[in-house]
Amino acid sequence: MSELTQVPSAEALSDEEEFELLFEDFEKNQPILEGEIVTGRVLSVGKDHVIVDIGYKSEGQIPSHEFIDPEGNLAVAVGDEIEVYIETKENDLGLVEVSKEKADRLKIWDEIAEACENEELVEGIITARVKGGLTVDIGVKAFLPGSQVDLRPVRNLEKYIGQRFHFKVIKFNKKRGNIVLSRRALLEKQREALKSQTLSKLEPGMKIDGVVKNITDYGAFIDLGGIDGLLHITDMSWNRIKHPSEMFEVGQETRVVVLKYDPDRERVSLGLKQTTEDPWLSAETRYQLSEKVSGKVVSLTDYGAFIQLGDGIEGLVHISEMSWTKRIKHPSKLVSVGDEVEAVVLEIDTHNKRMSLGMKQLERNPWDILAEKYPPGTRVKGEVRNITNFGIFIDIGEEIDGLCHVTDLSWSHRVKQPTDSFAKGDQVEAEVLHIDAERERFSLGIKQLQGDPWQSIHAKFPRGSVHEGTVSKLLDFGAIVELDEFIEGFLHISEIAEEKVDNIHKVLEEAQTVRVKVISIIPEERKLGLSVRRADSDDDLEYEQLDPGSATTLGELIRQKMDTSALPASAEEAEQKARAVAAEQEEEEEKQAEGRAQAEAEEEA
Repeated sequence: MSELTQVPSAEALSDEEEFELLFEDFEKNQPILEGEIVTGRVLSVGKDHVIVDIGYKSEGQIPSHEFIDPEGNLAVAVGDEIEVYIETKENDLGLVEVSKEKADRLKIWDEIAEACENEELVEGIITARVKGGLTVDIGVKAFLPGSQVDLRPVRNLEKYIGQRFHFKVIKFNKKRGNIVLSRRALLEKQREALKSQTLSKLEPGMKIDGVVKNITDYGAFIDLGGIDGLLHITDMSWNRIKHPSEMFEVGQETRVVVLKYDPDRERVSLGLKQTTEDPWLSAETRYQLSEKVSGKVVSLTDYGAFIQLGDGIEGLVHISEMSWTKRIKHPSKLVSVGDEVEAVVLEIDTHNKRMSLGMKQLERNPWDILAEKYPPGTRVKGEVRNITNFGIFIDIGEEIDGLCHVTDLSWSHRVKQPTDSFAKGDQVEAEVLHIDAERERFSLGIKQLQGDPWQSIHAKFPRGSVHEGTVSKLLDFGAIVELDEFIEGFLHISEIAEEKVDNIHKVLEEAQTVRVKVISIIPEERKLGLSVRRADSDDDLEYEQLDPGSATTLGELIRQKMDTSALPASAEEAEQKARAVAAEQEEEEEKQAEGRAQAEAEEEA
């Protein structure tokens, strides 16, 4: 209870003064209604409470913590006039419970309601991240939805905590205590004002300053002042970059050039690399053919590796130019992205901005070395490294394996498959037959180490001699007859019997033993003509009666009767020749495919 006012005696007071004292005493004795806001004067400041004269018979009591400022100090002094909110009537101590915080809050609510009604802005500080947005202190707590924070969606809302902004009140409900704010509405209004200014001066070719607004996988959006322009990743640098974040971050200032501007759609295309000269314009002066260069591997494809040599200059090392000897299925088997490598300039096309490089050219072609080291006729030793149906590959201790074709394994036609006579790891001796460095062919022969049985064919199987042989293969026009392990002859259908044979399969069968006479020999073509119908004839008059004008030798006469030159020496040779033709065709197709792949690679580059 406050001390009673010491009222002077009536004689000492005038009527006016006495009225004022009576009115004041009346006011203090009027009942105070809970929930009202009144003005009071601070009478005392204590550790736990602040006592305020609220013009009532009892003073008001406020918890001291309501006066603590952000720095932790008690911001109140005796004599201060403050507005307070009446919470309860007198308590057990005879004091009225009042609150300064509630009075301030109610006053702020009124101000916010007025701002909302008049579409005025309020100022506040973002204090915390909550579900769906942020909490803003504008005197009372308000909610800022994530979609209303900025003009574009923001992924990291936490970065706004502690920042002070102006906001527009877009929703207000005092009863529920709900206030919803928007910063975006304010920014949109400001942006529209800037946009009209920017568009009035925008034109292709001009350089303009901007701020990185957003970064995507394909480029960056630059705020030019009220309007955003797209800086595509391909227009950021003459060099290859994987992601725009390698060069930019949100909020970064940059100077760009306007490439295209569509006023109707309000779309702006920007470029950064165009602010500097295209490095390809001087590529031919900076790089020479056959020059050794170094760079970093920036990309790998199925057909090669792209090497970054300098500012904006990349060259392609095609997979075929990586190694002289290795069959590389993918460039990753030899290099990786980020590797520093050396290469040789093979071709420069400034018009199409392409450069072909080679890595294998850094070393001398091992095929040239091989040709010098092993001339034809050289005997070599090595290990069987691989076996195929067309021959065996022999490792002679060089980078390149030699191929001994199945036809050069043995003079014997009985060797059908290389696996019949050889196994991986076998140590063999061979003779160098031919080295074609241009076509990368290293041919070896094993049978050449022995004498050629055809060199003594006249002595062993002279013309007119009769022998027993085995039919090894039947053809529609004749049969292949095996005379020994190495020599086969051809029996034409017309030489089987005196009478005409229409179907050879009716008179002969494979594995059948027949007596034959040698009627022609062409050693250089490895051809031997045989006859069954003449085997029992001792009469050589036919040979003596040959017309020297039409045929000077028996071979010529036989070739007149049947074109033996077009016939293979044996079925095995026929198959081998067919395989050789197929292999050459396959090789040609591979080269064409490689050519197409390289063309496609250069086109893509």
